[in-house]
Amino acid sequence: MPDAATPQQLSYEEAREELIEVVRTLEAGGTTLEESLALWERGEALAKVCQEWLDGARKRLDEAIGPDAD
Repeated sequence: MPDAATPQQLSYEEAREELIEVVRTLEAGGTTLEESLALWERGEALAKVCQEWLDGARKRLDEAIGPDAD
C-alpha cells in the first residue's frame, strides 16, 4: 500500500479509499505485529484527516445556509 503522501496531503476521497484498504488489510490478518501497528497508526491518521474534511464541509454548509436555517 503506497503511503508516500502524508494523510494531510490527500483529498478526502484518497484518504477514505486508503483507510478502507487499511481496514481490509487488518481484517484479513496475516501481517506481523509491527506491520499491524504501522497500519493501525496510518489508519488513525487517515480517519482524523477524513473527519477534518467532513467538519470543514459541514462548516461551509452551515455558513452558506446561514443562521435562519434552523
